[in-house]
Amino acid sequence: MTRRNNIWYSLDWYTVALYLVLVFFGWISIYAASYDFDATTSMLSFDTRSGKQLLWIALSMVIAFFLLMTEPRTFVSLAYPLYIALIVLLIVTIFVAPDIKGSHSWLVMGPVRLQPAEFAKYATALALAKMFDNYDFELTRPSHFFKACAVILLPVVCILLQQETGSALVFLSLIGLLYREGMSSLFLFAAFCAILYFVVAVKYSAVEWLSTPMGEWVVLTIILVVLAYMVSSYLRNSRFFKVTLLSAVVVEVSAILVSRYLYAFDMTYVVWALLAVTIFATIILYFKTMVRKLWIAVVFALFSGLFLTSVDYAFTNILEPHQRTRIEVTLGMKEDLKGVGYNVNQSKIAIGSGGVWGKGFLEGTQTKLRYVPEQDTDFIFCTIGEEEGLVGTTLVLTLFALLLIRIIQLAERQRSVFGRVYGYSVACILFFHLAINVGMVIGVLPVIGIPLPFFSYGGSSLWGFTILLFTLLCIDASRSDTL
Repeated sequence: MTRRNNIWYSLDWYTVALYLVLVFFGWISIYAASYDFDATTSMLSFDTRSGKQLLWIALSMVIAFFLLMTEPRTFVSLAYPLYIALIVLLIVTIFVAPDIKGSHSWLVMGPVRLQPAEFAKYATALALAKMFDNYDFELTRPSHFFKACAVILLPVVCILLQQETGSALVFLSLIGLLYREGMSSLFLFAAFCAILYFVVAVKYSAVEWLSTPMGEWVVLTIILVVLAYMVSSYLRNSRFFKVTLLSAVVVEVSAILVSRYLYAFDMTYVVWALLAVTIFATIILYFKTMVRKLWIAVVFALFSGLFLTSVDYAFTNILEPHQRTRIEVTLGMKEDLKGVGYNVNQSKIAIGSGGVWGKGFLEGTQTKLRYVPEQDTDFIFCTIGEEEGLVGTTLVLTLFALLLIRIIQLAERQRSVFGRVYGYSVACILFFHLAINVGMVIGVLPVIGIPLPFFSYGGSSLWGFTILLFTLLCIDASRSDTL
C-alpha cells in the first residue's frame, strides 16, 4: 500500500475532528466578536473579520493536506536548517519590522502580516526532537542539558528584543518536555519557588516592617523553612528539622535585633550573612555523612537569596512601566480601571453577565458595543463567556482538554524519540497558550497578549498551530516506520 493511500487509513481522525470543531467554533466566535448590529455585510464577506478568517482557515486546510502528504523523514532532515532559518528571520525582524503597539514582531508584506515568532515555536520543537533523537543524547548530562536549554532560550532572546514578551514566554513551556525526558524535579521546584518569591516580594513590597518591605520578611521565612526541611530530609533525621528550624528562627530574631542598631545597613544582607554562617556550620557538622546532598540545600539557599535581592531591581528597572502596572493590577496592589486594568475589568464584566447559559448568539451587549478591546483576538474568550455562558466556556475548555489528552496519548505511543519529544512539545505549547490566555481574560494572570489557539483572529496564529498539530499527525500516521 502506497503512503498516499495508507495515510488516510492510519490517520488519527479523532484528533482531526477535534481540530475541525475547535476551528469552526473559533470562526463563529470571531464573527460574533466582530458583529455589528447595524452591519449588512455577510459573515462570508472578505470585508469582515470572519470572512478573512475563513480564508485563513481554507489556507490552513491546504497546509494540513500538504503536511500529511509529506514523508515523515523530511521533518527530521529539515529540523536544524529550519531552526537556523527561523532564528535568522527573527533577528532580521528586529530591524525591519515596523512598530506596532510598541512591538517589532510583525513582517508586513502589502496586505499580509506575518509573525515569525509563531513559526519559531514549530522550528524549536523540531530542533529539540532532532537533538533528543541522537542515540547518545542524555538529558542528565550537564552538557546535553545546557544544549537543550540553549535551543529553547535562543529564540526567546530574539523575541524579547522584538519587545514581544508574551510570545517569548511561550517557549518556557518546553520545561514540561524537559521534565518528561528526565530533567530533575528540583528545577521545577526552583521555578515554582522563583514565581512564589517574586509574587510575594512584589505583593507586599509597599508594607514595611523594621525599615524592610514585609515581602522580604515573608520570603525569607519561606526560604528558611524550606531549607530546614531539605536538610532534615537529606539527613533522614526528622529531629534535625526542629533543630534547623530553631536555628532559622534564631537567624531571623538576630536580624531583627541587629536591624534595630544597624539600621543603616540593608537588613536582607545581614540576614543572609547570618544564614550563610548557619548553613556552613551545618555542613561542617555533618561533613562525613551527606555532604553532596547538603550542597543542594546550600545552592538552593544562595540562589534564593540572590533571586530575592534582585526582585526589586528587576521589577523596577527591567520591566516596562505598563508591564509593572499589569502585574500590580493582577496582584490587587492598585486599580487602574481606565488604563491598564480596563481590558480585564470589561472582560470580567462580559463573562459575568453571561451567567450560566449566556445571553445568546450575537446578543452580547458588552462585546457588540465594543466595550472590550481586542475582543476578537486576545480577549475572544470573553465573547464566548458572554454569549454562551458557563456552559459554552466549559464546552470549549473540555474540547481543549480532550485535544491535549489525545496529543499526549499520540506522543506516548510513538516508537521514535523524535516523535515522542515533538508530541510533548506540541502539548506544552498548546497548554501554555490556553492557560495563559484564559487566565489573563478572567484576571488571574497579567495581560501578556498571546492568542487563544484556533479561536483568536489571525492567520499567523492559526497556521502556526495547524502546522504544529498536523506535523504530529503525519509522524503518528507513520509511527510503525523508522524515522
